[in-house]
Amino acid sequence: MSGAGDELDASHILRAAGRTAVAWRNGGGVTREVAVHPPGAGWDTFDWRVSLAEVTADGPYSPLPGVRRILTVVAGAGTELTVAGVSRLRADRYRPLAFPGGAATAGRLLHGPVVNLNVMLREGRARATVEMVRGSRRVAAGPGSWAGSGTDGGRSAGHGVLVMALEGPTRLSAPGEPVVTLERFDAVWLAGARAAAAELGTDGVAAVVTLSA
Repeated sequence: MSGAGDELDASHILRAAGRTAVAWRNGGGVTREVAVHPPGAGWDTFDWRVSLAEVTADGPYSPLPGVRRILTVVAGAGTELTVAGVSRLRADRYRPLAFPGGAATAGRLLHGPVVNLNVMLREGRARATVEMVRGSRRVAAGPGSWAGSGTDGGRSAGHGVLVMALEGPTRLSAPGEPVVTLERFDAVWLAGARAAAAELGTDGVAAVVTLSA
């Protein structure tokens, strides 16, 4: 995929086309990792993890004791989740739902497959907020920068903002930096050595995930 955003270092532009699909053991879907801290961490060692899951069948979720989950349906009609014996109807897209990963959880598709944005946080080691944005707004990257730093675009620090296009193109700009254009499920990581803020504009919906470890 080409565009103005490709002028920036690829370490902090996370294109959807570059992600690897990992099939679930129960055959109910696949997961594509978007970003993880520490970089390269596995299931037992991550502080936080952001991924997209394509769910094609009803079934239980893998138990994750000690992990807080924030799930947002970003494509499809929705899912009815049962968490620790309590049903939570998720008929609407773009409504984040937090629940403990260690609780017995099962999902029932309402009207066909869905795609979920999953943010997983190790309790006591990471925090996050998930916002759905329409139109335009300023994205404060906090103690970071637009372009990031280091070989991984600043993700090794564990603190920053992940912006993902969910519906319609999303554009980000900052003084002195080229405009980044994100297509569906592309993401960009905002972190680094100097303080800065980016302007976000979307023709549809974008996710803004603020993370700290």
